[in-house]
Amino acid sequence: MRRLAVLASGNGSNLQAIIDAAESGALPGVRVAVVVADRREAYALERAKKHGIPTLYHPFLPYRKAGRSRADYDADLAAKLAPYEVDLVVLAGWMRILSMAFLQHYSGRVLNLHPALPGTFPGTHAIERAYEASRRGEIAHTGVMVHRVPDEGVDVGPVVVQQVVPIYPEDTLEMLESRIHEAEHALYVRAIQETLKVF
Repeated sequence: MRRLAVLASGNGSNLQAIIDAAESGALPGVRVAVVVADRREAYALERAKKHGIPTLYHPFLPYRKAGRSRADYDADLAAKLAPYEVDLVVLAGWMRILSMAFLQHYSGRVLNLHPALPGTFPGTHAIERAYEASRRGEIAHTGVMVHRVPDEGVDVGPVVVQQVVPIYPEDTLEMLESRIHEAEHALYVRAIQETLKVF
C-alpha cells in the first residue's frame, strides 16, 4: 500500500478527488495516510475526518510570534509526518513555499498542482491573471500542471503532467475557474499514478 500525505490550506476539493480515486480503486494500492492543514478553518480537515483519515493542524503563527524561522516550521512539519511513513507528499492548495528543511526529507517525492501551464502565471491568482490576459486578447487558453517540487522555486519544478484548458470569449471568471478545477481533479490523480510508478 502506497501512502500519501496531503497538505492543504483551504477547501480541499483536490484532496476530495484524491480520496475518491483511492476509495474507488482508480488509484489502486494507494491511500491517504494523513492530511495536514496550516489553517484551523481549512475544510480539507473536515473532508479527511469524514473518511476516517488522520489530520494534523500545523499553524505558522506560533512560530512567527516566537521569532522562529520558516525552516524551523518546515523541519517540525517533516518530523510530524515521519511516523506516517508516507511515500509521496501531495500539495493540494497548500499556500506556503516549502523550504529545504522539509524538502530534503522527501527528495523527488513532493508534488504540487498549479492552475497554469509551465512558465506562465507562477504564484497566486493564476486563474484570474490568465482570465484578464484573455480579455486583453493576449491568450486563448491556459491550463493546469502538476510538477515535482525539488527546491524552493515557485511553480518551476519538473512537470509530471499538464493539460491545456481553453478560454472562450463568452467565459466569465467563474466559468473558467470551474473548467480548470474539473481538469485539476483528474490531472492530479494521473500525476500521482505516474509518480508512484518510479518508486
